[in-house]
Amino acid sequence: MDSSLFKKDILTASQFTKKDVERVVAVTRSMRDIVDKDGSTDILKGNIMTALFYEPSSRTFGSFVAAMQRLGGGFIPLQGVVYSSVAKGESLPDTVRTFASFSDCIVLRHPQVGAAVTAADATAKPVINAGDGPGEHPTQALLDFFTIMDHFGSVDGLTITLVGDLLNGRTVHSLITLLSLFSPKAIHLVSPEVLKMTRDHLEGPKKSGIKVIEHEALDDVLGETDVLYATRVQKERFTDLDVYEKVKYSYIITPDIMKKSKKTAILMHPFPRLGEIDGAVDADPRALYLRAQIPNGMYVRMALLALVLKEDISV
Repeated sequence: MDSSLFKKDILTASQFTKKDVERVVAVTRSMRDIVDKDGSTDILKGNIMTALFYEPSSRTFGSFVAAMQRLGGGFIPLQGVVYSSVAKGESLPDTVRTFASFSDCIVLRHPQVGAAVTAADATAKPVINAGDGPGEHPTQALLDFFTIMDHFGSVDGLTITLVGDLLNGRTVHSLITLLSLFSPKAIHLVSPEVLKMTRDHLEGPKKSGIKVIEHEALDDVLGETDVLYATRVQKERFTDLDVYEKVKYSYIITPDIMKKSKKTAILMHPFPRLGEIDGAVDADPRALYLRAQIPNGMYVRMALLALVLKEDISV
């Protein structure tokens, strides 16, 4: 099947159509089947990915590297680029142009919003946004969406609650955009006043006619929530650490919270977690972050790399 993503940049969740998302979901399932059955494939043999990470990362970096290896390709790992020519003052475009000459795609994480667009403008090779500061994280959104779809069969009719740092959380910024392509029953946004999601990120669901309700108390929505998506309060985004200290543990998911939740609900978190989910919750079968969400990251990134780098995906 031909891919509409072939040779395309993956910069923002807003670039995807409903058809694109459904295609990624289908190919992700195929990639999971390949790994379960054979461990790997060689469909990207001869291709090289540069993983250019200006910010610390473990899961995203590791899953992209593992994904490329599972697809038979090679990779250039650049994590902690402060130890490279960047430390000498090299610009992002120059670094991107350099490594684009060695590889077939660039996977970029950067602390500045819009860095992925700057990188894409610097090269004709596909650039995949692996997180740009508090901006977006489209590949995380796709794996989150896939996790929900895989569990429930559809997102249509579900009540989804996003809780925590909704101002700085790039994962929820991208996820709410993807959800707007479908028909969830409602999206609840739970956060302290200082961490509310900005209005621009609510344009998608508003245009789609999805009911979005903001709250400060999590208890208000637990009884109707199908998907509870928790996020950490991002200390690195605060200029006033006194404010951070006041809000960092505004919401902690405990076994008692889970007792108040629907028996059919699921709990998700993009990780890393820093105290917002009690470790005792990990054993709850509704907690999908370790048993499904994190593994799905590799399968989704396998699908994206294949769709971007190979015109015909016969899997």
